[in-house]
Amino acid sequence: MKPEAKSPVAGWHADHVYFQRLLDLLRKELDVFHGGERPNYELMLDIITYLREYTDRFHHPREDAAFAFIMRRFPDMQLTLARLQQEHRVIAQAGDTLRQLLDAALEGEMVARNEIEMAAATYLVYYGNHIAKEEEDVLARAAKELTLEDWEAVRAAVPTVRDPLFDGDPQERYRALRRQIAAEA
Repeated sequence: MKPEAKSPVAGWHADHVYFQRLLDLLRKELDVFHGGERPNYELMLDIITYLREYTDRFHHPREDAAFAFIMRRFPDMQLTLARLQQEHRVIAQAGDTLRQLLDAALEGEMVARNEIEMAAATYLVYYGNHIAKEEEDVLARAAKELTLEDWEAVRAAVPTVRDPLFDGDPQERYRALRRQIAAEA
């Protein structure tokens, strides 16, 4: 059972832990790439695809819905939360850019190494800082101040879907990625 079944904030935090593990794997592949070797482009693409298809479509919209309730209770957090929402859009765009470059490289197209390296580094920095900011500034307030009714409204705003990687048996596409995560643990 995912932690969210017990507490929405525990589920939110657990997602961040999972996402950070993926970002760590991506960073390792970037280090390989930076060292002049060929990284595992397929693994990198699976990480980006998962983060784009799951986090950007379900996790981040749920956060945005929770942010709306937090803003009502803490007007002083409006700027912080607006920046976090903006980062959701930046992360999505950076992920799309990186995914396009990885797709092109896997299709045998000529892609400048520095383009992939820069796109991956941008994605990693934005996403890592974003998670840290939410953990530091938002989760404790959400846990303390959002009511059961607020959390029900958040759940109603964004459909709940099964996490295709971390919830039980992963989807076929993500089985190799799940094995890689287990090997790194």
